[in-house]
Amino acid sequence: MSKQVGVGLVGYGYWGPNLARNFATNPATRLVSICELSGERRLAAERALPGVPTTDSFEELLNNEEIDAIAIATPTASHFALANASLLAGKHAFVEKPLADSSAAATELVELAASSGLILHVDHTFVYTSAVEFLANSIQAGDLGELLYFDSSRVNLGLFQPDVNVLWDLAVHDLSILQFITQRSPIAVSATGVFHPRSSQASAAFLTVSYEDHFAAHIDVSWMSPVKLRRTLISGTSKMLVYDDLEQIEKIKIFDAGVDFPESADEMRNLLVSYRTGDMISPRLHETEALAAEVTHFAECVSSGNPSKTDGVLGAALVRILEAATTSLDNGGAPIPIKD
Repeated sequence: MSKQVGVGLVGYGYWGPNLARNFATNPATRLVSICELSGERRLAAERALPGVPTTDSFEELLNNEEIDAIAIATPTASHFALANASLLAGKHAFVEKPLADSSAAATELVELAASSGLILHVDHTFVYTSAVEFLANSIQAGDLGELLYFDSSRVNLGLFQPDVNVLWDLAVHDLSILQFITQRSPIAVSATGVFHPRSSQASAAFLTVSYEDHFAAHIDVSWMSPVKLRRTLISGTSKMLVYDDLEQIEKIKIFDAGVDFPESADEMRNLLVSYRTGDMISPRLHETEALAAEVTHFAECVSSGNPSKTDGVLGAALVRILEAATTSLDNGGAPIPIKD
């Protein structure tokens, strides 16, 4: 890499400090400036990163020639306007998930980045964990056999979001993992949920994702759980796998378990099946901070011009799923086709 990628950060709220720390400490990047409207948060940024100037003017970042890329960590509704302005100013864009609040806006950003020759990266951080990378490699290698289903729970007594429902806030993580490890595009989704009193957003939801073959995915998300879960079960015809992100040592457990169906017609008519239970193994994973790996990857993409693993195309695909899921939620769980 010939030089550090100069980065301007917009937003120093919940996620911004994590981005600021990584852009400031990664040898491939240099945090040039932080833009934040809140004076209190600007002061917090100055205390945490005394060598990095702050401003309340986004235009300053756009006009700063030392800035090659702009990282956006602001509410979802502002993503399109900020990313659009960044790309038009000739800056690469690193956008917090989800990419935009509508599929039309997301598609417009993808097209603008492509026509401008700029990197549009979406911050789907879980894709950059060693655990998810292991899942992707195992599935693509056929270690699990033919995939049967994906079942994930991501629940917590969490932070209610005023601008997005729990699907856009939490299920987007599981959808990014699902899309990345399977490399499949769904054909329809259905969703049901619960609106707790005094909240205009669904705070618990159950999402079913359908595909052309027999594979299906189910995602359970909630801001209203007394316990915290980040657990995924993936079933295949050869093996089954459990991924628990909260586990410190055995994040992934692979079970030599499944159901063997008989081949003879008589046995099939009587539904005679045999259940297979074998050993469980837990692979050793090389643990590094996912966001640090992601920032390195982003800097490499900016320098090389190669697309990101979580580029705007993936980001827009996930927005289409979330948009359809919200439509289903508003219509009592009716299946909604995913439009290309």
